[in-house]
Amino acid sequence: MRLGTSSPLKHDTPEEWAENQVKLGCSAVVFPVSSLEPEQKIIAYKEAARKAGLMIAEVGIWKNALSSDPDERKKNMDYCVEQLRMADFIGARCAVNVAGACGPVWDGGYRENFSKDAWEKTVSMVREIIDRANVKETYFTLEPMPWMIPTGPLEYVKLIEAVDRDRFAVHMDIINMINSVERYFDPEAFIDDCKDMLGTQIRSCHIKDIHFNRKYTIQLEECAPGCGEFPLRYYVEKMNEIDSNMPVILEHLNSDEEYIKYMGYLKEELNGLYKII
Repeated sequence: MRLGTSSPLKHDTPEEWAENQVKLGCSAVVFPVSSLEPEQKIIAYKEAARKAGLMIAEVGIWKNALSSDPDERKKNMDYCVEQLRMADFIGARCAVNVAGACGPVWDGGYRENFSKDAWEKTVSMVREIIDRANVKETYFTLEPMPWMIPTGPLEYVKLIEAVDRDRFAVHMDIINMINSVERYFDPEAFIDDCKDMLGTQIRSCHIKDIHFNRKYTIQLEECAPGCGEFPLRYYVEKMNEIDSNMPVILEHLNSDEEYIKYMGYLKEELNGLYKII
C-alpha cells in the first residue's frame, strides 16, 4: 500500500510540495489544487507529483450536490463534474465526495437523508456527474458516512448496482462506517465484510481511529491513529491484499505538526506494509 496524508503541508512551490510529501514518507497524495485554479498551476502540481514518484490518490470535492437550493445545487454539480474531469486529466485514482445532505449543513445527519427520495436523487446525481464528465481512466466515488448513504458495504453494493455506471467505484473510509456497537466491538469481521463485498472496486482509503467513550448512551468519537481502539494494521493488511498499490490517506488532523507526528506513528505501526519511494 501507499501511505499519504490529506495535508499539502506548508509549501511555496509545487516542487517543494512534492519534496515535503516524500520526506514525510508519503508515496501517495491528495491533489492540493482545485479545478477552478489556472490550468498552468494544475499541470505544475501534476508534473511535480510525477517526477517525485507520487501517486495522486484523490481529488476532493466536498460539496452538497443534493442541496435544496437550486442555484447552489447547480453550482455544486458543475464543480463535481469539473473536479472529476480534472482527476482524469491528472491521472488520479478517483474523485471523492459525500452523497449530500437533506438539510442546511452540507454533510449533516438528517432523517430525510435515508428517505426513498434521497436515494433516488443520489442515484440520479451520480449518474449525471459521470455522464457529463465522460472520464476514461479515473472514477467518481462517494465517501461513506455514519448518517448519509452509503453507511455500510451492503448499502454501497446496492448503490453501485442502482447507479449502473462503469466509472462509479468505492472510496473506503471505514471509520465513518463504525456507527454501531456491533461494528465497533467486532471490527475485524466488519473489515472482512468490506473487503469481501467491495474488493477491487475500492480506489482509495482513509485512515484514522475511533474511541468508545464509555458514557450513556452510545458515544463513538473519531480520533487520531493510536488514540482509539481500531485494529489499523489489520485494516491495512486487508486493503493491501486487494491492491498492493492501494493508497491509504491520513486525514482530519489540525496542523502540519500533527500530521508529522501521526505519520510517524503509522509508519511504525504499519512497518513492512507501505511502499517507500
